[in-house]
Amino acid sequence: MAGGLRLSDRLWSAVGLLLVLPALLVGTGPGLARQVLTWQPALAWAEPWRCWSAAWVHFSLMHLGANLAGALLLLLLGHVARLPREAALAWALAWPLTHLALLAEPALLRYGGLSGVLHAGAAVAAVALRVQPGRLRAERGLGAALGLGLVLKVLSEQPWAVLQVQPPGWDIRIAPLAHAAGLLCGLLAAGLLLALPAALGLRSRPSSPARPPGSPAG
Repeated sequence: MAGGLRLSDRLWSAVGLLLVLPALLVGTGPGLARQVLTWQPALAWAEPWRCWSAAWVHFSLMHLGANLAGALLLLLLGHVARLPREAALAWALAWPLTHLALLAEPALLRYGGLSGVLHAGAAVAAVALRVQPGRLRAERGLGAALGLGLVLKVLSEQPWAVLQVQPPGWDIRIAPLAHAAGLLCGLLAAGLLLALPAALGLRSRPSSPARPPGSPAG
């Protein structure tokens, strides 16, 4: 593509890479990394970096691989759908908020992984596709389907009733509350940075693909 990536692509990709690259470096992590980086409600205020670092810790290769696959899909969606810079900022804002929201359940003594923040990113993408002016009907439909799918998935996990569950075939337990927290925080951040400005008429239209040098402007 002439001119390289658009600014919006770079920002969305930057947030994604800040999630993915440290997760790859930490991997399944030695015990020390888990102690220092995981979310632990008792240390939330004394060690605030855990609001970010919790996303980088995984407890098995299957856990890491599944989350990396999800992150790559979100990165691809952001590029193909030309998500605006406000979407990237909303995703970045939802990242620490997702983990802070876990304070709602002090019994969840330890949490790590990308899945909560990935749910937040998917929620942001769904809102962006729905509310950004200039979107095609198919794009708005995709946003609605993505949002509805996220809501149904989270409800099916019953986060209000189940603290942790081990799905069939998985070698770790998951925390449905983290997925619900990601969904809600993603919607909150997207509402503030995308939906509210769009309602006030302040939203920019999707950026157009870069034209080859010398091509005429329409």
